[in-house]
Amino acid sequence: MSPYQEEPNSSGANERKDAAASPSAEDVWTTRPGGTRQEQSPVASREAQLAAKKRKGKPEGDWERSVLEKLAFASLKEQRRARRWKLFFTILFFGYIGFITWSVMRSNTLSAIEPRSHTAVVNIKGAISDDSEASAQHVLRSLKEAFEAPNAKAVVLHINSPGGSPVQAGIIHDEIVRLKGKHKKPVYAAIGELGASAAYYIAVAADEIYVDKASMVGSIGVLMNGFGFTGTMDKLGVQRRLIAAGEHKGFLDPFSPENPADVEHARVMLYQIHQQFIEVVRAGRGDRLKETPNTFSGWVWTGEESIELGLADHIGSLYSVARDVVGADTLVDYTYKRGLADSIANRLGASFGAGASNAAIKSISQGGWLYQ
Repeated sequence: MSPYQEEPNSSGANERKDAAASPSAEDVWTTRPGGTRQEQSPVASREAQLAAKKRKGKPEGDWERSVLEKLAFASLKEQRRARRWKLFFTILFFGYIGFITWSVMRSNTLSAIEPRSHTAVVNIKGAISDDSEASAQHVLRSLKEAFEAPNAKAVVLHINSPGGSPVQAGIIHDEIVRLKGKHKKPVYAAIGELGASAAYYIAVAADEIYVDKASMVGSIGVLMNGFGFTGTMDKLGVQRRLIAAGEHKGFLDPFSPENPADVEHARVMLYQIHQQFIEVVRAGRGDRLKETPNTFSGWVWTGEESIELGLADHIGSLYSVARDVVGADTLVDYTYKRGLADSIANRLGASFGAGASNAAIKSISQGGWLYQ
C-alpha cells in the first residue's frame, strides 16, 4: 500500500464526522446562538406546543373561542349596565313628576282645609286678557274657592297690573260684588307697584283699597290704537286690495286710508266704554271719591296722591292688611296656577284653531280696546 493512499474506512469515518460537525443550510438559518437545535427549530417548537395542548385536553382553536366569549360577555355586561341606568333615570323622572304632582295637590288641599283662621289671597298680576293668568276664567275660580273657604276671615286682592281688557275686568268686578254679597266677607284690595286702568276697575269692587306711597294708581280711560301703512305702501309700490260686503266692513283697516266716518264711530264707542268705567268707579268709591276735571282723564297718580283724590283709602301692603286690618296674619294663596297640562292644551288649541283671520281679530281685541 502506498504511503499516500488513505484507508477506505478512515475516509468514510472522516466524511461522517465532517457531516456531523458542519450544519446543513436549513440548520444554519434556523439555529440561534446559545440554543439547542431542538429549541430553535420552528417545526419542533410547533410540535411541542401541539403536544402540550393535547396533554391539557384542549383542542387547537380554544384561544379564538375564548376571546369571542370574553367579547360577548363584555358586550352583554355593557347592555345590562345601560338598561339599569335607563331604568334608573326613568324611575327618577316619574318619581320627580309624582313628587311635583303630590306637592301641588297637597298645597291645594291645605289651602282649602286650612284649620286656622287666615287671610285668603287672590293675586291679579300682569296683563288682564282672555289668555293670561289674570283672565276672568282663572280669577273667578280663585275667588270662588277663597270666598267659600270656611276659615278665611277676609279676601285680599293682591294687585300688580297695568290693565288690559275691559270685558275681562268687568266680569271679574261683577263676580266680586256678587260673592261679597253672598258670603258676607270683607274684601280688600292691596295694590303693589301698579294698579291702573282695568286693574283699578277690579280694585273698586273691594271695600277698601290700600296702596304704597309710590304705587301707580288710576289711568281711568279707554284707548284704541293701531298703525297706518298707506304712505309706506305707496313708497314700496304695494297696492291694497280689500273686497268687503258692507260699507264699513273694513273698519279702521291699517292698510287703507283713514275714513272720517270710521274714526267718529270709534270715538262714540270709546266714549260709551269710558262712561261705563266712570260709573263703576263712582259706584265703588261712593262719597270717598273727590272728583276733579282730571279724575277721569286717563292720568295716573302715585299712591299718596290717589288717597288725596279718594281713589284709594290708606297706605298699606298685603301683609299689613292681613295683620292689622283682617287680624289674621296667616296668608293662604288661592290663586289659580296654570299647570303644564293647561299650557299644552292651550298651545295645541291655539295651533289647530287659529287661522290668519282669527289672529288678526285677536290682535285687534287685545291691542286695540284697552282700559288705559
